[in-house]
Amino acid sequence: RTGARELIAGAVEAELAELLSGHAERRLPDGRSAVVRNGYQPEREIVTGIGSVPVRIPRVRGRDGVPVTFRSALVPPCVRRSASLDAAIPWLYLKGVAAGEMSEALAALVGADAKGLSPNVVSRLKREWEEEHRAWSRRDLSGDRWVYLWADGIYSGPRKTSERLCVLVIIGVDERGEKHLLAVEDGVRESTRSWREVLLDLKRRGLVDPPKLAVGDGAIGFREALEEVYGSTRAQRCRVHKTSNVLNYLPKSSQPKAKQAPHEIWMAETREKAEKAFDSFIETCEAKYPKATHCLLKDRVELLAFYDFPAEHWVHPRTTNPIESTFAAIRHRTARTKGCVSRNTMLAMIFKLGTCAQRRWRRLRGFDKAAKVIRDVRFVDGIEQTEDDDQNRNAA
Repeated sequence: RTGARELIAGAVEAELAELLSGHAERRLPDGRSAVVRNGYQPEREIVTGIGSVPVRIPRVRGRDGVPVTFRSALVPPCVRRSASLDAAIPWLYLKGVAAGEMSEALAALVGADAKGLSPNVVSRLKREWEEEHRAWSRRDLSGDRWVYLWADGIYSGPRKTSERLCVLVIIGVDERGEKHLLAVEDGVRESTRSWREVLLDLKRRGLVDPPKLAVGDGAIGFREALEEVYGSTRAQRCRVHKTSNVLNYLPKSSQPKAKQAPHEIWMAETREKAEKAFDSFIETCEAKYPKATHCLLKDRVELLAFYDFPAEHWVHPRTTNPIESTFAAIRHRTARTKGCVSRNTMLAMIFKLGTCAQRRWRRLRGFDKAAKVIRDVRFVDGIEQTEDDDQNRNAA
């Protein structure tokens, strides 16, 4: 904690030095500096992941009559908990910890200094999440162009209802290759109507130009809504969901061996090799397992759409992993415990978890090619095509 205190103090002093240097030219008639230090604000404690850490924030004043205020970006005014601790609270809810037990649970994580988190404080936090979610859901999206979308529905069971909550989640990739959470909305299962409302809302908020590719788990509702709202956006089927669906039609004894065949399709170096692996699987399994081959065949085009995009990007659109990995714990929580929350709070909590996770998301591999995809640069088997390539292909 001493090290943390010294580290925070050093960072705050660096912020202060930057402020003072920005006003270095302001001088009094006698040549003295017009902006100077003026002691410290009252000491306060911030609860962090290692316990309570005391901090002192410097003050400044303008001696020439012009007011100057120092505000630390690292330790904003009125902050009593670190961002990492606030991020832990929704995860504790996810594990079924009730509001009345939150202080005890946090004390086990960060020590006895985890104070100030009474049930009333936690309830206020939940209301703040809901307000944040409402404001976030109205933000403008027109400042960026969007290349890829991932869409999926997340189910969870709030208390006092037998109907599971379906949260419709969309993550987008902008022209800089950065991933952003775009939508976290309540839905009626994954119906076409629900997905249409989400996509139309994105369009109203500025996502007017159709993304180039949308990745989903094959839900009919999303595919139909995508075609209505963004007709030119191509669909990419998640290979993980498709593999699971195909294997479900095979005997359990055959599944471990059969799993390799679809894998050879998705991991082929070129579309031609993928098509051959596709045909080989159909030829091998069609007679014995017609339902499995039909399940694969019906999404043939959508499963191989990624071959028309940069090879560096392939690892990303082949699955809905950005959503799956971020919200895996919520997806797997099906039992109702006393820690379950209301429908509105569950929606806000999922939003909060998503925004916390977003800070750790990495840009796409080959992010510099995202802008080329937006400009409709042509890619064949993941390789950018020039006019000479097209002419040679036509000649051949």
